[in-house]
Amino acid sequence: MRLARVIVVVVLAALASVYVVAGAPIALAVFGVQVLYLLKLRRWWLLAAQAVLVYTASVAGGVSTGILGFLAGSLLLTPAHRDKARVLAPLVVASAALIDAARGGATADATITMVLVSLVVFGLTRLVERAGEMHAARLSLAAAAAAAERLRLAAELNDGLGRSLEVIVEGGRRALAVPDRAGEVLASVTATARAALADARAASADYRATSLAPELVTARVMLDAAGIAVEVRGGHTEPLGPGGALLANVLREAVTDVVRRGTARLCVIETSEQGDEQGATETSEQRDKPGNTVRLRVIDDGHRTAESPDFDGLRLEEAGGTLVAGLSPTGHFVVEATLPRGPSPAALPGETGTAGAGAPEPPAGRRRRRPLPTLTHDASYVVSVAVLAAVLVGFSVKALLLLPGALVIPAAACLAVIVVMQLRSVNGRHMVALGVMAVLTYAPIPVFGPVWLGTAGFLAGPVLLAFPWPAAWPMTAAIVGSVAAAGMLFGLPAPVLANSTLSTLVTGLVVYALLRLAQIVKELQAARESLARAAIVEERLRAARDLHDLLGHSLAAILLTCELARRLKCPRERIEEIVAMAEGARADLRSVSGEQRELSLADEVESARTVLSAAGIRVTVEPAELNLPAEVETVLGTVLREAVTNVLRHSEARHCAITMRAGEGGLLLRVSNDGVSSAGAHPGRTRPGSSGIGNLTTRLAALDGRLTSHVDGDRFTLEACVPHRAPVPA
Repeated sequence: MRLARVIVVVVLAALASVYVVAGAPIALAVFGVQVLYLLKLRRWWLLAAQAVLVYTASVAGGVSTGILGFLAGSLLLTPAHRDKARVLAPLVVASAALIDAARGGATADATITMVLVSLVVFGLTRLVERAGEMHAARLSLAAAAAAAERLRLAAELNDGLGRSLEVIVEGGRRALAVPDRAGEVLASVTATARAALADARAASADYRATSLAPELVTARVMLDAAGIAVEVRGGHTEPLGPGGALLANVLREAVTDVVRRGTARLCVIETSEQGDEQGATETSEQRDKPGNTVRLRVIDDGHRTAESPDFDGLRLEEAGGTLVAGLSPTGHFVVEATLPRGPSPAALPGETGTAGAGAPEPPAGRRRRRPLPTLTHDASYVVSVAVLAAVLVGFSVKALLLLPGALVIPAAACLAVIVVMQLRSVNGRHMVALGVMAVLTYAPIPVFGPVWLGTAGFLAGPVLLAFPWPAAWPMTAAIVGSVAAAGMLFGLPAPVLANSTLSTLVTGLVVYALLRLAQIVKELQAARESLARAAIVEERLRAARDLHDLLGHSLAAILLTCELARRLKCPRERIEEIVAMAEGARADLRSVSGEQRELSLADEVESARTVLSAAGIRVTVEPAELNLPAEVETVLGTVLREAVTNVLRHSEARHCAITMRAGEGGLLLRVSNDGVSSAGAHPGRTRPGSSGIGNLTTRLAALDGRLTSHVDGDRFTLEACVPHRAPVPA
């Protein structure tokens, strides 16, 4: 925001310098008051002082009435008694016309000049203020967007999984109250638990689908753990839509293949976007928008043959994408996947937008993926362009008033083209438009005469905007010099020549300031929306992690206990466990919905012992008396939950060992189990659609921790290490 204020101060100084050169040093005091207004020091006494200064300069000093524009602009900016100030501003304009009429001058030209100065003062100051407000509000908007998303997720999850947990709790209590019907009730509860677990996993995958970021983190950790140098070059814009899940699967399989081979020294992961072919007409606004196609490339130097990883079942073609893999001419193995970006986002509730109108309902049994919301378009950008257009039109009218009647129409046509080209400059660097303006600036001079020299200021502004300053300022100096040279050829008097030359520079600065501030407002608006969307993506990823790691574990334990209870003749103890676990799952659901829940590592160890023992798995625990921060206990408790779930789901374990140790490198949690099948005994191998390792990697990375895993024969070991700066034994 400092740059925006500097731009405005320079422009105000340039405006004041016109009157100083005309012999009114009092304009320096007027400039000083205007800078105080820019700094939001707005008091009626300051306004009164400015009125005394400008009227003294105009009435007593004979200065152009345009200087009254500073006062009119300040009146429009005055927050106190704004209605009165807005009434006084037109009176100042009228007084300028009366003063100029009394002098016998060109009333219309002087009045337009005064109005233009007031518009420049008001417009630039308000743009700077609005840009500051948008910059300050960006974090609050992101927080509000995340909070709104959290409420929507909570409503959605409570409506589905919340009801399922209520059914499980009520069913368990009914089975305890009516033991004779326990078998029948348990069958219903088991079916509900199985459906709820499937829904939780589907919802977790759904929330993760819009982002590739977690899988990039997982890939880096896996490659680092395998001793393979890795470079990640992210060039895509989140969210990705439904295609994010497919690209995540491609990345997972490609990186797993690199790790499994173990011969690579370097792996490069690149993401990029491609839009429609815009060619030379592409604007900066279009470049800032997400592309229509997202590309993922995984390159490694460890393949000796063109044998490709197994991508069967990913079905990118059905989603409109492509997947190719093979050796490049340089001998590197390249996996490249491209997918179209998801559908246009829908609007937030309560905001305008029709992106989701008329969308077809998903097939029965399939979850609708809700795209990310778009934010409302801020009116500040429209206001900035409107002020720019008004100033450009005002300068054009001043020039037309000085031309003979026969030349007004062709001159108006030329000026209209210049104004349109100027307004296009807001959206980027247009060299063709700049060339057209240059031609229309110099070619009509022989026809329209010295009056047309003022249009050179219209060219100087876009030149300052389109080129780096080391090149822009010499070009601007050349434009100003050309006006001085042309004025001398026309034989203009020295005062008129000096005024024309200085006015060209001032007009260029005014146009540049309005163009640049309009761009700054637009950039801030885009950055604010991007930050809010990133907050929403992060909120969904958090919900996905908690669904998988917290609620998924609880539901899996409930389902296992239900199946065990149905086999027992007297299942009362197991039914009580089911009710207790369902109550705990309700707390997990509240955590998924946004309520922070701290886990106790000791409680999670006991829970793991109970669940594994109930499944017939012998458990040995080597605990350590530790004094850990709450966030460390929560993360390690989550790791233990995921590890126990994996033991139950993906092994035929007979023994599981849980070990906790504190060393110089930090706190180590190790979970080791036997019963791993030879088919899955590949270090780093993950299941298609698996997100558990990625979730845990992300959680540990927030604490500078790391997650590793390895297979030794039929034994699988998962280790989580969290560094600490102080001794942790109690």
